[in-house]
Amino acid sequence: MSVLAWILVTSFAGGVLSVTAAALFALTARGGWVPHLISYAIGALLGAAFLEVLPNAIEAHGNVGAATAIVLAGILGFFVLEKLVLWRHCHDDHCEGHEPQAPAHDHGRSGLLILVGDTFHNFVDGVLIAAAFMQDVRLGIVTALAIIAHEIPQEVGDFLILLHSGYSRLKALAFNLLSSLATLAGGLLAYFALSAVQGVVPVFLALAAASMIYVAVADLIPGLHKRTELRATLQQVLLIAAGVATILLAHFLVGHHD
Repeated sequence: MSVLAWILVTSFAGGVLSVTAAALFALTARGGWVPHLISYAIGALLGAAFLEVLPNAIEAHGNVGAATAIVLAGILGFFVLEKLVLWRHCHDDHCEGHEPQAPAHDHGRSGLLILVGDTFHNFVDGVLIAAAFMQDVRLGIVTALAIIAHEIPQEVGDFLILLHSGYSRLKALAFNLLSSLATLAGGLLAYFALSAVQGVVPVFLALAAASMIYVAVADLIPGLHKRTELRATLQQVLLIAAGVATILLAHFLVGHHD
């Protein structure tokens, strides 16, 4: 397939299919499986960031110091961006971070904020997928796998918040699907924009690595520390390792196929 075809297929899979899977999971599966999905997603994100995306960003940039400086700036940027989102979310309600459920009296406000934030996040995912494919098809596949892995548990949470905010199941699914199309839009826009400015691709790869590291370390890992028993810890370690192993397997299979 052409690079554009790969971007279209994986952006669609990363958006629409992950939302559909998350909705089916939220409505039919046991809630206890979500922490397992999150542990797996952490491994996939960190594996992709450190074993694939970051090495390729350094190679494409040609300057290790400059590439890692972009990663550092990206992590700080995502921190500031998340702070702005949290401040906006907590402006009317006194809170200290992510609320697991929307307040009963917010008349869907939290659900709307979730949709706006998710649309922006999906758009950025599409840009990162496109940048990865424009560098190398194998890198693009691994990047898309990592993004899909963390999208499903995130979309499960978003879907449940929408339901709690007063949206019907059908409306929650419809709005989430509409939001997911931003991944496709981001991928297409980035493909045509980055084709004209190829020198920007290494910068986006470094930002992709920063995004994966930040989401894994700042957003997902703290939740795992709430379960401190030995059995839960061992499960988390094994599932994180399984996520990393998936990236290594994808690297081997795609590389062997090439």
